Amino acid sequence: MKEVIFSNKAPAPIGPYSQAIKVGNLIFISGQIPLDASNNIKGDDIQTQTKQVMENIKSILEQANSKIDNIVMAFVFLRNMNDFTKFNEIYSTYFHEKPPARVTVEVSKLPKDVLIEIAVIAEV
Repeated sequence: MKEVIFSNKAPAPIGPYSQAIKVGNLIFISGQIPLDASNNIKGDDIQTQTKQVMENIKSILEQANSKIDNIVMAFVFLRNMNDFTKFNEIYSTYFHEKPPARVTVEVSKLPKDVLIEIAVIAEV
């Protein structure tokens, strides 16, 4: 049975999707972009935007009684692969041991013209 997860500390969906869905002991978090809870874009550089995205993911996981360390798979979409190193500098601070599996790709455009979007799958 699927359960909708919603955190008011993360931005509300800007389309017909849920922030996250919990099925069994797995949480599927929709792609998060660097919006704050008021749907304002945070930052104009990859480091600030990455931090906001990770904080959104963290808030949604906490709402589902989970945590960042429970992420098993991350899907990262960068507008510019030249930002990869700077993105990794921030992203790596969220994982202390056993970082998740990950896919990172460059895309031509993201919602609201942001620099990054991340979707994850995590355990409860």
